[in-house]
Amino acid sequence: MRWQGGRRGGGVDDRRGMGGGGVIGGGLGVMVLAAIGYLVFGIDPNITTQVATQLGVGQGSSTQGDIGSPDDPAGQFVEVIQTSTTDVWSQLMPGYEEPRVVIYEGGTGTACGLGQAAMGPFYCPLDRQVYLDLSFWNTMSQQLGASGDFAQAYVIAHEVGHHVQTLEGTADRVRQAQSQARSQAEANQWQVAMELQADCYAGVWAAHVGQATNGQVTLEPGDIEEGLNAASRIGDDVLSGGRASPESFTHGSSEQRVEWLRRGLQSGDPAQCNTFSSGGGGSSDGRAK
Repeated sequence: MRWQGGRRGGGVDDRRGMGGGGVIGGGLGVMVLAAIGYLVFGIDPNITTQVATQLGVGQGSSTQGDIGSPDDPAGQFVEVIQTSTTDVWSQLMPGYEEPRVVIYEGGTGTACGLGQAAMGPFYCPLDRQVYLDLSFWNTMSQQLGASGDFAQAYVIAHEVGHHVQTLEGTADRVRQAQSQARSQAEANQWQVAMELQADCYAGVWAAHVGQATNGQVTLEPGDIEEGLNAASRIGDDVLSGGRASPESFTHGSSEQRVEWLRRGLQSGDPAQCNTFSSGGGGSSDGRAK
């Protein structure tokens, strides 16, 4: 993926080096893997708070680091990709409001509670920020078998997809539907639809990024394969080793995630990201009731 020299918006909140904010360390290897398997690429704020409480850690208050443009290549990559998502969604969605991306190490305070690296990248709708511990790139490549810069960009674009859902009101409607669900399985169906739509939105970003950035950020040969491979590696069925039942899925199967990322890539049309009409009780226009 070509991204060096891409526009940098200067809105990254860099909290690296600020400490873990009271995160418990050591002896959590199994818990870390379990949390990544369950929460990777998206997280409900109520789950964030619940996990922090179970670990004996209070909710973190939202802090702030250095706002601007990071100097290191890893930070610059995040900034360029995040800025490119703004370039795309500003064209596709009238009144689009850019989210801030927070990069941190270990743990940090958020408006949704204590954020931890063990949870994977996540979006907090209460402060409308994306949170990312860059060590997750190593987890992707070494443990999940999903390497490549476009695979990493897909992660960021997926989380920005959750921001789009917040702006359009889908996130609120889904949470309301989940609160009225007759079973946990039904509530999970709504969450799966949310996650698959965010995958599709990531594909929409990729379909438009070259044009929206005037060629500063573009896909190269092999990038689409990287993204589809990443999607295939993070389905609930694969991450659970085939042990989880479909009723317990919260992000969708590998086949579903690949299908919806590909649909966004091929159509470039957010209206085609109609995950709610194919299950979970959505309305005919693809939005949650």
